[in-house]
Amino acid sequence: MKFGFIRAIAAALIFFVIVSRFEFCEAQDVAVGSATARVLANITVTALSPLDFGDIFQGVPKSVENNDAEAAIFSIAGQAGAGITIYLQLPEYLSLSDGSDRLPIVFGGTDASIDTTGAANPSGMAATDGWQNVNPYNLPAAVVGSVATDVYLGGTVNPSINQKAGNYSGDIVITAAYDGT
Repeated sequence: MKFGFIRAIAAALIFFVIVSRFEFCEAQDVAVGSATARVLANITVTALSPLDFGDIFQGVPKSVENNDAEAAIFSIAGQAGAGITIYLQLPEYLSLSDGSDRLPIVFGGTDASIDTTGAANPSGMAATDGWQNVNPYNLPAAVVGSVATDVYLGGTVNPSINQKAGNYSGDIVITAAYDGT
């Protein structure tokens, strides 16, 4: 019995030596990396000035150019240099507050400009400041300027010869979003 016990101890020692000798065969390692992200500043859009046709006469169309003082001005702020997509939703008419009459409004293929200087001055925009005289229904991809990017918008109203007197208005909706560039 003593011999059997010694055999069992010897077998256990041999097994332990064999197992401990093969530790170097483990070809496994672990590393911990990290994931990071930086969320850009929120994009904000502000209507600074309305498209103001002022006083108009029945039957006489009136236009405002995108570089006039009466042009609509929208300001877009966010992460400077980030690419943005801009979309304008333009009305087909202006209406009296009681809805009793409508005044047609049209926007031509050159009625918008995009100024990346953030100057908010349509008449002072230079050709190198962004995009001049572009189609407001198909604005080019732009960038947020170091201060802001401004959109200037003109248009034309076409009153009928029996247009009802009063104050007409309509909504111009601008949407701006980062495009990932």
